[in-house]
Amino acid sequence: MKIDKNKLDNYDWYKTSIENTLKKFETSKNGLSKKETVERLDNFGKNKLPSPAQKHPVLKFLSHYNNVLIYVLFAAAIVTALLGHWIDTIIILAVVVINGLISYIQEGKAEKALDAVKNMLSTTARIKREGEIREITAEEVVIGDIIYLKPGDKVPADLRLIESKNLSINEASLTGESVPASKKTEIFKQELALGDRKNMAYSSTIVTSGEGIGVVVATGKDTEIGRINQMISSVEKLKTPLIQQVDRFGKQLTLFILSLGFLVLLIGRFLRGTPFDELFLSVVGIAVAAIPEGLPAVITITLAIGVQRMAARNAIIRKLPAVETLGSVSIISSDKTGTLTEGEMTVKTVVTADKDYTISGNGYDPSGKLINKEKEVDLSKESVLKELLKNASLNNDARLVQKENNWIIEGSPTEGALKTLVAKSSYDNKTLAKNNPRLDSIPFNSDKKYMATLNQGDNNNIIYLKGAPEVVLDMCGEQLTEAGSKKLDKDYWGKRQDELASNGYRLLALAYKKIDKNTKELSLDHIQSEMIFLGIIGVMDPPRKEAIEAVKECQEANIKVKMITGDHATTASAIAAQLGIENPSEVITGNEINNLDDIELKEVIEKTYVFARVSPEHKLRLVTAMQELGYITAMTGDGVNDAPALKKSDIGVAMGINGTEATKEAAEMVLADDNFASIINAVEEGRTVYDNLKKALLFMLPTNGGEALVIMAAVLFGFSLPITPVQILWINMITAVTLALTLAFEPMEEDAMKRPPRDTGESLTPFSLLLRIGFVSVILTATTLGIYTWAISNDLALPLARSLAVNMLVYGEIFYLFNSRYMTKSSLNLKGFKATPWVWKAVGAVVVLQFMFVYFTPIQTIFDVAPLNLSHWLIIIGVNCLLFLVVELEKYISRNFY
Repeated sequence: MKIDKNKLDNYDWYKTSIENTLKKFETSKNGLSKKETVERLDNFGKNKLPSPAQKHPVLKFLSHYNNVLIYVLFAAAIVTALLGHWIDTIIILAVVVINGLISYIQEGKAEKALDAVKNMLSTTARIKREGEIREITAEEVVIGDIIYLKPGDKVPADLRLIESKNLSINEASLTGESVPASKKTEIFKQELALGDRKNMAYSSTIVTSGEGIGVVVATGKDTEIGRINQMISSVEKLKTPLIQQVDRFGKQLTLFILSLGFLVLLIGRFLRGTPFDELFLSVVGIAVAAIPEGLPAVITITLAIGVQRMAARNAIIRKLPAVETLGSVSIISSDKTGTLTEGEMTVKTVVTADKDYTISGNGYDPSGKLINKEKEVDLSKESVLKELLKNASLNNDARLVQKENNWIIEGSPTEGALKTLVAKSSYDNKTLAKNNPRLDSIPFNSDKKYMATLNQGDNNNIIYLKGAPEVVLDMCGEQLTEAGSKKLDKDYWGKRQDELASNGYRLLALAYKKIDKNTKELSLDHIQSEMIFLGIIGVMDPPRKEAIEAVKECQEANIKVKMITGDHATTASAIAAQLGIENPSEVITGNEINNLDDIELKEVIEKTYVFARVSPEHKLRLVTAMQELGYITAMTGDGVNDAPALKKSDIGVAMGINGTEATKEAAEMVLADDNFASIINAVEEGRTVYDNLKKALLFMLPTNGGEALVIMAAVLFGFSLPITPVQILWINMITAVTLALTLAFEPMEEDAMKRPPRDTGESLTPFSLLLRIGFVSVILTATTLGIYTWAISNDLALPLARSLAVNMLVYGEIFYLFNSRYMTKSSLNLKGFKATPWVWKAVGAVVVLQFMFVYFTPIQTIFDVAPLNLSHWLIIIGVNCLLFLVVELEKYISRNFY
């Protein structure tokens, strides 16, 4: 009988009994027959994720030229070709092609996010078919197959568990929860988040301990990992703020150039009566003057420099425009585990009947201390703590191992934290194990919630018990104090449990009992009563110290930090409070998000900073809502569950050490150190990059404006062009990619991280900058026309007059470069004149080129100029010193009066 796929879609298998699940799939614990397997492979396809449709490489390459500013540059190339200046045409086209190539190389890997998800799937599976257990390739697994799981296995498909023997599965890649999930087979009737479905095992997750058997309920694209894969492929990436601004700027520039050319044509033809062919050449000259040919190169190189700076601060940029986008981020939505926290379970507190201990150090590095009342403890004086530490070490199956200066755990992370606690004391785990060998044990059971061992002692054998506090307390009649055993105070321990749990600790209770030395086997009867309670251990994945400082710095920069995690609400709230995240007690869970419509969700986002127990769909919905509210979002993550939200966000930030390949490929930035603080370093660099881009524009556009105005003035007043089109191209060539580029190396402004995130809707050239651009354009025009008319009125030859005009404009730019190093601050100081080494190298290069332009005969001939004498140079330098001071006066007025 053929199974109807439509009846299986969106089925809540965790709410279904084992019997009904097997019935639905027409299978049994003996597995499927060969015939049924073949039919299901034909009907449902192989257990693999579909490959996305690929755009042809040529079309992908050409798409990087779909930009108005690029069209303007192509127009500039055509104009210079019409003028017969083929070298300039080649230079402009080379700039355009190189710019496209860089974008293609940097961004052409985006589709690898899907391949990375596919690589997470298991390659083999142990199954039972026709009553026999066999191993097959995971692609051949079909729904209804019976799968066997053991430690180290990668789950090959989504399973409804039908047997579980102390089974624990690491689901961090899907849920974000740092502790492996204990699995059971019982049915659940209530709505549960993915991380709470204890009777399910999901494709791509990893078995950490125990054994299990499950029936396959979904394969390939129908699995949870498959749904995430589909979400990644369906997410449309938004244009970065810079790309949007460049698009707007290109359109505005195009309209301005066309309008200007048309206006000059009308005035020249109908008011001045200029011959059309002569007038056309003037209009071409205006177009050449007004187009900033070097702008794409300046943008690309400025971003590339930002990439290098960020890499030095552990932030690896995968896509160039992301550099600048970081500078406009207004919300950072961060995963908790491994990003804001250490990503390693750590014992931070121990509570006994008499004392509270705090434990320094984080992670599995045993270089911390045990502290009581601000003093390091002397273990020889701590009778209760000594017994508790023996329990933590001996009733434990994990191993603490040092590999290449890193400490790692083999086994359960929580048990690893206990081993680390013992190593921080004067006890040694190996010595304890040698002196107190294990005789027998009762393994941890997720239903009973405890583990016990029988160890050899000096005069007696000792039973050590650890587990959930409520379970262990029920087995105890006494508690150990420094004065000896006393009656158990359950009220005291109940209050301490509540207090520790509210602070985000995962709690373990420890107890012990001495028994006769002849007892060699451990039974349930031995531990059901008369145990002596030792204390409670509080374990957590602690926040990174540097993350606390980074959160504070974000808040000072008016960047909101929100925690979005798959972990429990209590844990998330406690960690958020320690990090200093705003309003940490108000936590919204994934189930609550399900009950909110889009409008309500946006209202919640404005006032909520902690979201817990969320699924990939929730993360994606949250990021989308933030963007619709106008926020520029950065989303961090390490698991495949984070990948869709990372791709959707304006800046996806993946963890380089613990992040999955799917997450890295979906992200624009990868953190080499998995440290939240590195994001803030990248934001600093991003703001610096944007400031430097604006400085470059502030420098370049007045030059283009001044050149265009000079030609317009010549047309309006009816005299020969002071600067010819080919001379304009010379000026643009030697200044745009030399002087302008020096501004890409400017250091961060002092107030960069004190400003709020910039408005992404603002223009690349807001009104305040347009005033400066217009003002400087007029000054450059006035000085250039002034020296040209002075030369003509003194009967100097036209080549000499043009030589004076060109040099007046070029040296005007050199002096204006020092003004442009600070957009509003004064440059009249030692720091302003000292500048960066790049400024002086560029100035030196331009001066050498200009001397060749004026005095090298072949170049004189090409550009039709004449050499200058000393008096000419004194006039040029003197006038431009005055220009520098006038611009500084304008900056002073703008700082203080508007």
